[in-house]
Amino acid sequence: MLVTLRDILTQADRGGYAVGLFNMLNLETARGIIEAAEEERSPVILGVAEVHLPIIPFTYAALIMNEIARSSSVPLCLHFDHGMEYGKILAALKAGFTSVMYDGSALEYAENIRRTREVVRAAHALGASVEAELGHVGGAEDGTDDGAAALYTDPGQVEDFVEKTGVDALAVAIGTAHGQYRAKPVLDIPRLAEIRRRCPVPLVLHGGSGLSDDDFRQTVQNGIRKINICTELCQEADAAYRAGHGFESSVTAAKEAVKRTAAGKMRLFGSAGRG
Repeated sequence: MLVTLRDILTQADRGGYAVGLFNMLNLETARGIIEAAEEERSPVILGVAEVHLPIIPFTYAALIMNEIARSSSVPLCLHFDHGMEYGKILAALKAGFTSVMYDGSALEYAENIRRTREVVRAAHALGASVEAELGHVGGAEDGTDDGAAALYTDPGQVEDFVEKTGVDALAVAIGTAHGQYRAKPVLDIPRLAEIRRRCPVPLVLHGGSGLSDDDFRQTVQNGIRKINICTELCQEADAAYRAGHGFESSVTAAKEAVKRTAAGKMRLFGSAGRG
């Protein structure tokens, strides 16, 4: 059943668990994600990121994702991830996505607020939810350094940002990074706890691939309600493709690898059995 990000994260907050956002890059990854959610009876956030549109054109992604949402028996949110161009965000909303992320994290604080507020106005008019980012999660997606403390979310800005933008969820920077880690991440859990104390909306963790199980448990215990996973899915699918014997078997193996990985995260995050 198709729901909004607000719907999914409200339930997660009440239950004290997190829901995975799994980015799809093709039909095999999308199928693996939804099959995992159905078997685990887990709510799920199925996403495609703006940075991945050269790999899978948005029209194709929207067709696949909407068909999956139409037939899903678990709560499912269609999410446009790390949107930076207003036109592409609007296209996702018009295509039936129930959640968009506007990523203004590299902008000055006031400009991030201004542009995020514009996206919120458009999305809420269409019944969709909006996630924004305060602080900046670096790494492979944009080439910045991993875990630079100067880019961490300032707890003192959280209430003001949420009030002025009207966002439904807030992505925070506490030491994670997109892509593959060059060194073991060190998460600032006390900072996260303080952010949670001040923030009136559910919190989101980007750069989840590569964290330890204990890292995940600590973040969920301290208020994270949405966790983004992409790189790990790609790595597992790639390994399965390479190990396959012929195209047909490789496609199936890649889908199954994504399914196993996503299912494991659903159980770890506590969302299994909640759908």
